[in-house]
Amino acid sequence: MKRFNVEMAVGVFLVAGFLCFAYLSVKLGDVNLFGDDTYQLSARFHSVSGLKEGDMVEMAGVPIGTVKKIELDPKEYEAVVHFDLQSEVRLQEDSIASVRTAGIIGSKYIDITPGGLEEYVAPGGELFETESAINLEKLVSKYIFDK
Repeated sequence: MKRFNVEMAVGVFLVAGFLCFAYLSVKLGDVNLFGDDTYQLSARFHSVSGLKEGDMVEMAGVPIGTVKKIELDPKEYEAVVHFDLQSEVRLQEDSIASVRTAGIIGSKYIDITPGGLEEYVAPGGELFETESAINLEKLVSKYIFDK
């Protein structure tokens, strides 16, 4: 009888440990098991130099989404950035998406400036007003070598 209690306690301890490990794996891995409450938008840029998948999308300094995919449009030779936004954030059709740098040499992120129209961009839609990333190397070389 005493051996059964020890084995039962060890079993319960192991099951609790595995459940804790599974919970931490899901939380730290940013896995949504029961669906997202996000929607996807896209924007076209001439340059997204330094922007990566997983970078933040911010509005007024508050994170509202993440960059999901970056691809090249072979016809227009523009970068197409697909990003997910929280479902409670609605963007007007004339909102501006800009590629910005956190600090002087920090990581890149997309900054959204809200527009003034009453019409909103539908899920799966595209933002047409964009500002590309500033290429610091081009600016410095133009300043140094251009006369």
